[in-house]
Amino acid sequence: MSFERPTLPLPGRPPSYRSMLIADGVRTAKARTPNKVALAQENRKFTYAQIVDRFDRVSTGALHDLRLKKGDHAALWAPNIMEFLEIVAGLSSIGAAPAMVPPGVTAREAEYICNDSQAKVLFVHESQEEKARSIKFATVERIIVIGKDYEDWLMRAKPIMPTTPLEEWDVFCIPYTSGTTGNPKGCLLSHRSRVLAFYTMGSEFGCYSPDDRALATAPLYHGAGYVFAMAPIFFGGFCEILPRFDPELLLRKIDEMKLTNCFFVPTYFHRIFALGPKALSRYSTKSLKTMISNAAPLLQATKEQIVGHFGGGLLHETYGSTEGGLCTNLRPQDQLRKEQCVGLPYPGVEIKILREDGQAAGPNEVGELFTRSPLGFNAYWRNEKATAEAYTAEGWLTVGDMGKLDEEGYLYIVDRKKDMVITGGVNVFPREIEEILQHHPAVAEVAVIGVPDPEWGEAVKAVVVRRPGETIAADGLENYCKEQLAKFKVPKEFIFIDALPRNAAGKILKRELRDRAKVGKL
Repeated sequence: MSFERPTLPLPGRPPSYRSMLIADGVRTAKARTPNKVALAQENRKFTYAQIVDRFDRVSTGALHDLRLKKGDHAALWAPNIMEFLEIVAGLSSIGAAPAMVPPGVTAREAEYICNDSQAKVLFVHESQEEKARSIKFATVERIIVIGKDYEDWLMRAKPIMPTTPLEEWDVFCIPYTSGTTGNPKGCLLSHRSRVLAFYTMGSEFGCYSPDDRALATAPLYHGAGYVFAMAPIFFGGFCEILPRFDPELLLRKIDEMKLTNCFFVPTYFHRIFALGPKALSRYSTKSLKTMISNAAPLLQATKEQIVGHFGGGLLHETYGSTEGGLCTNLRPQDQLRKEQCVGLPYPGVEIKILREDGQAAGPNEVGELFTRSPLGFNAYWRNEKATAEAYTAEGWLTVGDMGKLDEEGYLYIVDRKKDMVITGGVNVFPREIEEILQHHPAVAEVAVIGVPDPEWGEAVKAVVVRRPGETIAADGLENYCKEQLAKFKVPKEFIFIDALPRNAAGKILKRELRDRAKVGKL
């Protein structure tokens, strides 16, 4: 009842050495409890024996039918479905990392990710097939439609465990994240970084034993969404996948299935409490051991609501990034003691705050946040300049966040050095939206900013200067954006002004726009 992954002799390494791969924990769980249900979604269930069988069929089919090899890339364009986890695990087990395409993007955005990642194969859900077929890909040679021909393709492959020699720092997936340019950048994530993240989560949250039962609600294409869905089955537990977020369905699942842990982004809490006391009282959440919030800051008032309804001792608020992985965690006992705080570093994570002159900031002094840990990403795909800007020579990583440490070493995120907006837990880079709007014939200038929002964490707002003689209204620009941008990137508000504020060098003063928006003067 064990699995053997063939290994090659490794000079200079002890006989005990073996690389940590993303699928290995699931294989070990299969050896222990092959008939235990690992994953479920609606009326579908996979045991550990079935899911490992499917992992291996993906690997074999990718090798022999799709002709993928170590170092090649594929792309995965799908909503929250069980097949998502097996495709990532199966492809990465032969060294063919999939680029993650968000399910709600437009054909233009999907084309960019597939072409930039040089994906040779696209696995696409049937709900996105029409858009996929309309794209002229530069490198995609084969499209496999999940829900149409995927299952037949899978069953034709033999369930043979792959023998491709891999190192733990080889890439297992490529989520795309906004950064310092208008287009998103591919983050090369290693097996090692995420396996170590699983162990870190296990020690910190105390809810990933074989007896624990999780609910996966966040988008699987997102770095955190995938990690919090995969960790439960890596350790031999159970995970139920919700195809989409539905607050009442979520509460019913917790009650009926006696789930022990859930991962949320702040927007989810707002929608849960919007149900009202009567609906909330219908469901018991006493089985919960842990609630984890990530991807955007929780307002203190929301924390108080969470503690008041679900009870103390449950809520963890974490800080991290796709690039840096898990960085800090504010544990339950500190939720109401440390306001607007994201906690202490995880085991193995180092943090420092540097002033503009490069010197260490003092207690409560704001500076740029740097982290160093084995949980970080390898590099940006085909972007040496951006990678060099992110990493120092000593391995310290920055994603441009500004923060401060208090006298006890607790971290507070104050602002972002760059202008990225986090709305509903998803990163949005304003320049991409600005470039779209700038092409509209009625728009002379535009600046896109993020403003505080009680539901979304931040809302995307476009500040527009019309061309002389133009009278276009907000709904016209909104419809224009909807044609070319994913829904979550479309500004929730359009403000028209006569001129954008600029400094002496002509640079648009976005901080001034944000400050004016906060006090209602925009």
